[in-house]
Amino acid sequence: VQEEKIFAGKVLRLHVCTMEGAEWLEEVPEDTTVEKLKERCLKHCVPGSLEDPKTVTHHKLIHATSEKVLTDTKTVLEENIQDRDVLLLIKKRAPPPLPKMADVSAEEKRKQEQKAPDKDAILKATANLPSRNADRTVAHHNMRDFQTELRKILVSLIEVAQKLLALNPDAVELFKKANAMLDEDEEDRVDEIALRQLTEMGFPESRAVKALRLNRMSVTQAMEWLIEHADDPTVDAPLPGQTPSEATTEAGTSSAEATAGPSSEAGGEEAKDELTEIFKKIRRKREFRPDPRAVIALMEMGFDEKEVVDALRVNNNQQNAACEWLLGDRKPSPEDLDKGIDTNSPLFQAILENPVVQLGLTNPKTLLAFEDMLENPLNSTQWMNDPETGPVMLQISRIFQTLNRT
Repeated sequence: VQEEKIFAGKVLRLHVCTMEGAEWLEEVPEDTTVEKLKERCLKHCVPGSLEDPKTVTHHKLIHATSEKVLTDTKTVLEENIQDRDVLLLIKKRAPPPLPKMADVSAEEKRKQEQKAPDKDAILKATANLPSRNADRTVAHHNMRDFQTELRKILVSLIEVAQKLLALNPDAVELFKKANAMLDEDEEDRVDEIALRQLTEMGFPESRAVKALRLNRMSVTQAMEWLIEHADDPTVDAPLPGQTPSEATTEAGTSSAEATAGPSSEAGGEEAKDELTEIFKKIRRKREFRPDPRAVIALMEMGFDEKEVVDALRVNNNQQNAACEWLLGDRKPSPEDLDKGIDTNSPLFQAILENPVVQLGLTNPKTLLAFEDMLENPLNSTQWMNDPETGPVMLQISRIFQTLNRT
């Protein structure tokens, strides 16, 4: 028996994964260096690549559980790797070359050439064209008429719903239940198979869920995001729309304690204050998230980021419509989106007199749905198909269409 066989260290079975999806087991003694382990992995997944001496240095091994980049000169034992641990084999990204001064000047010149024309330049270039503004305005108004009016209706109905729910002594408890239902719906949208793949690699479940939602349920992109943000102090910060449910739960608990106090009048005042805070948090819960690709495309045309986000918010994340808004009269303005309908108008009075709408306004879930549709109009279809909020939305649409034809 050879001497090295007698005194050999413990053999570890390691699960190795690559970004391309390849997976296999490597059995190595615990005194093996990380560099040797890396060479074995490269022989397994990229045959013949070791002819280039830079291949090994251009890759790195990452411990999936601790998210630590392993040092080539240390042994497996020194890196505290255990049997059946998961390692990721990643190719390092080459640092971008420093731009030359000539390239910088050319890039600045290109940006100036691609900058969007101002209003005077547009008027000068189109001075000899026949005027078609009236027809275009009418068509644009008709296309967006219902969406614009629906926003105003929702803003006013939210105020009515808040007043009605404030009169309900069990409002805080109802909001807790409504928020719980919405949270369950959000959890159902996570791809369980993709989530299991990431958690089996050692990533925390909450962080993996966040990565999948940010990367449209792509396991590869989510893995890249998790690795890149491993040292980010805000990596575990919840996405917009997740924390208020917890805050609502706390508010409901404190409100319940307040109403259980010796003075029912004082308890009622505290409960009302808690409910006011809940309304404020619900308003902040649904934040508009612009389409990042549309933002980049419009900013490359020379528009400022803030006005691009405003354009996408006004036009429901539709890039072409947002571009027309930026080049046109920019109406409606972002401020107009928060204006309600005339409460004395026949349309609003007809909506409030509808018994289905009246009943729906006493349901906290309806209020949450209205708030969601204000900031995310594309979610309207989801609420139209909901058994609780769908009938309310259907009645509002029917009343609008009926009065619009008369």
